[in-house]
Amino acid sequence: MTAASGELAARMVDLLASSATRSAFAQSVVTVPLADWVTAARLARDELGCTLFDWLGAEDAGRPGSVGERHSVLLHVVDPSTRDALLLRTEVGVGEELPSVASVWAGASWHEREAAEMFGLALAGAPPAHLLLSETFSGHPLRKDFVLASRVVRPWPGALEPGESTAAPSRRRLAPPGVPDPSWGPRREEDPS
Repeated sequence: MTAASGELAARMVDLLASSATRSAFAQSVVTVPLADWVTAARLARDELGCTLFDWLGAEDAGRPGSVGERHSVLLHVVDPSTRDALLLRTEVGVGEELPSVASVWAGASWHEREAAEMFGLALAGAPPAHLLLSETFSGHPLRKDFVLASRVVRPWPGALEPGESTAAPSRRRLAPPGVPDPSWGPRREEDPS
């Protein structure tokens, strides 16, 4: 973590008393309550000079036994004059709505729609139109509790899951790169003698 990035995080904590800060992978992370999400984004832009919106994403909070119940939402902003960055983080639970920061950064709208579609997050306001998946698609493919259809139809070639048979499918032997398949090209006839 750079000293300037740490200073940004400390200033955010001073401006927003309900937040907490930590550092991970040379990045300052400020955790804010869901109710202060838009306020924190506005403070980062107006008070800290982080006018560059870089990325907004979601991930499963991943606590054992509670998969799909809570999601972390991350917002990465940068001060373009110093290139110091700050990562804002909040958690959204089942039945809670994520307030939109699209009024602060218009580009965040696309990222929020993606998070809503792929993770099943509820956005404040009207439900967004589908962005990546068809209207008939059911489920949220980036959640850990989503069952992959291809896994159901075709068995995984690696280690078996509990409850699957012990007979693993055999693998086809591969030829070295550049060697054509045996069915390709003319063949030498065998001498019958």
